[in-house]
Order: sequence, then structure tokens, then C-alpha cells
Amino acid sequence: MILDRQPLNLNETQEILEDISDSDKKEETKIYLKKFLKTKPEKAKKIQEELEKADLLKLKREHIVKIIDLLPESASDLNKIFTDITLNEDETNKILEIVKNSK
Repeated sequence: MILDRQPLNLNETQEILEDISDSDKKEETKIYLKKFLKTKPEKAKKIQEELEKADLLKLKREHIVKIIDLLPESASDLNKIFTDITLNEDETNKILEIVKNSK
């Protein structure tokens, strides 16, 4: 039964996966995570906290999750995440600075 729907970054998915009993799907998911995981859990939490503190009204949980998973390095990369809204230059620079400082 689904109790709550909330977007999760890959680090959060990995944490939840540890609590699940062993199965073929668990192993497949672990392989997938190893392939695409770019950050350590501590860094992911730091980025998330800083983005939430940045107080950007356009920034939703879904966007934060994608920023953590993809770690955009340029405005072009960041704009691929924000397909439904447009960020001004200050907002873009603030997000990119947070990501850059966390590496």
C-alpha cells in the first residue's frame, strides 16, 4: 500500500533499499545506483539543505532531487531540469554556486 508519494534522489533510494529484503530486483537496483550515483549521502544532504535555505520560490522538491542526481555545471544543464518554468540569471547562479561549492 502506498502511504506517501515523494520524489527521492538516488542517495535516498539507496538508503531505503538497505531496509528491503534481498531479491533479484534489489540487486538490479543496486547495480543501477552504482552506475548513476554521483554524490555521497552527506554531500547530497548538504546540497538539499542549502537549496532549501536559498529560499527560491520556483524551486520545488522535484527540482532539488534532479539537481542532486545530475549535479548541473552550467546554466544550460540546469535549464534541462527546469522545463516547466524559467529561472532568471540570479536564481540560476545561486543554484549553480551551491552545487559547485558542495563538490
